Amino acid sequence: MTAASDKHSLLKPRRGRLVVFSAPSGAGKTSLVRALLERDPNTRFSTSFTTRPPRRGERHGHDYFFVDETEFTRMLDRAEFLEHARVFDNLYGTSRAQVEALMAEGFDVLLEIDWQGARQIRAAMPDCLAIFILPPSAAELERRLRGRSTDSEATIRRRLRDARADMSHWEEFDYAVINEDFDRALAELAAILNGGGEKSRTDDVIHAGQIARLMA
Repeated sequence: MTAASDKHSLLKPRRGRLVVFSAPSGAGKTSLVRALLERDPNTRFSTSFTTRPPRRGERHGHDYFFVDETEFTRMLDRAEFLEHARVFDNLYGTSRAQVEALMAEGFDVLLEIDWQGARQIRAAMPDCLAIFILPPSAAELERRLRGRSTDSEATIRRRLRDARADMSHWEEFDYAVINEDFDRALAELAAILNGGGEKSRTDDVIHAGQIARLMA
């Protein structure tokens, strides 16, 4: 290798990774992802496209890219989404171009998504890193959901029912982190992103046993 090619390889940034996070509602996924973004300057968040109207305080390009259904359908027809889904009356999708551009710049791209979207992502980008975040128990999950004081009883019951269904898919992921203590869970996630976290792998027998007891 010549000196010129050595210099070029040093200047060229490493290609980043796509890191997919899934969790049932109330497991603390969003807070953990935000903390990872704050502590690691080499990470960026993947901003989704949606057809739902902005809520108070939300900004286009920051919280979501807000588009109408016609534009979303055009993007879908042009295969511009790594994954997409209809949630109730609105469409959501992850931009392939946005993710690829950030990865090419050397950033690890963090994406929050449900297990169904994660399955689509893994089919499109099998080299992605997939992490599932679990609550320490069903009772703690219910306590957290009720502690929000924003949902009706019917909504809480639906979220708890959906959470059990979501958690049954943890084995599809590369790693599973139990968010019992926030700082400890954050440290586990940081270790995974830094190439460690072997004890959090879903194929680790001891770890899988712990999760099985949690699920029971």
